[in-house]
This record gives sequence, structure tokens and C-alpha cells, in this order.
Amino acid sequence: MSESSAQTTIGAWFAERIPAEIYAGALSVTVDAQEIVVIGDVPRTDGDPEPPVERIAAHRERTRAGRIAIAQDAEATFGRKVSWGARADGTERLYTHLGVPVMTRLRQPERLLLDTLVEGGVARSRSEALAWCARLVGERESEWLAELHDALAGVRDARSRNPFDRDTAS
Repeated sequence: MSESSAQTTIGAWFAERIPAEIYAGALSVTVDAQEIVVIGDVPRTDGDPEPPVERIAAHRERTRAGRIAIAQDAEATFGRKVSWGARADGTERLYTHLGVPVMTRLRQPERLLLDTLVEGGVARSRSEALAWCARLVGERESEWLAELHDALAGVRDARSRNPFDRDTAS
């Protein structure tokens, strides 16, 4: 299953199964090879605390059993861990998410950069410094990354229509 079709299929699967008591409105479902992250808007209920962070915390506790049941079905169906989060009044929090190790080889200038971030107290380790750099690129270059993601989706789509592929040619 291609990345874009997995995203669509898995997103639709969750949209069909998540009741309105868990999330209101449209879901944000993000998929990679290891994890499915589901984020939705916290529905308003009587007696909810007003600060968004407290509403999200109350929502997390109130919906835990239902989310666990859905996650177990999804993990069995898709072979990926499910992580959850919520939005309330512009505040977004992840309840759970994976930290997946990534191996890389860095030359000395990149290692020195990471070491500077560690020595400066920005990060506790090279690993944390590298994650900090990735988040910074994601925040500062989000428009460009979205454009690149869309372009890659077009490439995947074109590849799927390859007339020279024996499996897809008729």
C-alpha cells in the first residue's frame, strides 16, 4: 500500500469508528511506517474546566477506555502503534507518541553543531539535539515541506500508473 493510499485508508477507518463523544469534527490522522497519530477536537461538555490544557486532560481520562479499544483494533489491522492527541481552543497536546530511533552518520561539522547545542543547554544529548534541529526545520520550513510532500505524492501517483510495470499493465 502506498503512503498516500495508506493515509487515506487509515484516516477513513478511524473516521468510521470514532464516536462523537471522543472527538468533535474532522480528525487529523497522520501515518508513517511505525505509527498512526490521531488528533481531534475535544467536544464541549457540561462541567468541563475552562483552560484548554485542563479540558484536554479531562478529555484524556474520560475517553481512555474507548480510545484503547479502537487503538487495539487498529494496531491489529494496520500493524502500527496508535498515538492520540487532542485540540481545544487552539491548544494541541499529544497524549502518547513513539520515539523511534534513527541511525545516521554525521561528519565532524554536524557533530560539532550538535555538541554546541548540548554544551549550550539546548539539548541533553546529540540525539535530542538532532531532534531539536528536525523540529526547527519543520517549523521554519513548513510551507516548503508541504510543497515537497505534495510533489512526492504526484511522483507516487505517476509511478502507480507506470505503463511498463508488468503488474499494473493490462
